[in-house]
Amino acid sequence: MSPLDPAATTIPTVDELAQELLLIQQSGPRKVAIIGTRNLPLTHQQLVEMLSYALVLSGNQVVTSGGANGCNMAVIRGAQRANPDRLSIILPQTIGQQPGEVQDLLIGIKSIHEYPERRTMTLADASRLCNHEIIDRCQQVICFLYHTSHTLLESVTYAKEHRKIVTSFYLD
Repeated sequence: MSPLDPAATTIPTVDELAQELLLIQQSGPRKVAIIGTRNLPLTHQQLVEMLSYALVLSGNQVVTSGGANGCNMAVIRGAQRANPDRLSIILPQTIGQQPGEVQDLLIGIKSIHEYPERRTMTLADASRLCNHEIIDRCQQVICFLYHTSHTLLESVTYAKEHRKIVTSFYLD
């Protein structure tokens, strides 16, 4: 199907549009999910860190996952600098399965959720479940990804299906 094919798109109901409009118009703090690739260049990491910092400073709650030198670490660093009490981390598996530098970064964070029952799952499968949980807890989703980032592309689709405000930054 082509993108212009009416059968290829789902037309939202009036109630769904009203709900989205209400969410967009709400002023005040939100729960914002920031998820993204591990393969994030340093300059992009700095931008993500500043975004996370600014979101927390403006009163928002930021929710992310663990992960090695990429988007999630940048989110954690920025939120920690602004106010670690406004940061929630949902891990795909356990703290012990995170790289050492992530474990060090998590010290002192009060809101960390880990899943020992996912210990034997592949990281991709555990990450998919983790991203869904992060998205379910938030009103808005910001994702940094490549067009080949299958798990993140699926997460963006999931967020849109659940009527979240979604901003995707494609890095390629």
